[in-house]
Amino acid sequence: MLGDTMKGDDSMELFTELVGIVLPIAIIGGIMVFVIKRLEHKHRQGKLGKKNSKDAQILLDSLMPLGMLFGCLIGLILSMFFSISLLSTLSFGSGLGLLLGYFSYVIYGNKEESYS
Repeated sequence: MLGDTMKGDDSMELFTELVGIVLPIAIIGGIMVFVIKRLEHKHRQGKLGKKNSKDAQILLDSLMPLGMLFGCLIGLILSMFFSISLLSTLSFGSGLGLLLGYFSYVIYGNKEESYS
């Protein structure tokens, strides 16, 4: 009887470990698919952000990679202060950074340029 409870505990630990591995991949994968499909849809419609000045276009094109870098940095900092694994915080940080970078891309891409 003691062996049966040990076996059940081991399978529960294995299940929680697998969920901890697969869940970040599934969430971040969903975010990545969402962003790629939205950009593909905008490309087909011809509504990707275009700016007149070269510097503004470079900034617009760099928003998503910069969001991913800042997300990784925030994930790194969070993993130092909390007992969350580094790989999980880096993956969540980069995925959420990509999502926020996409939203800022859409907002900045639709914003009219002002000439001063």
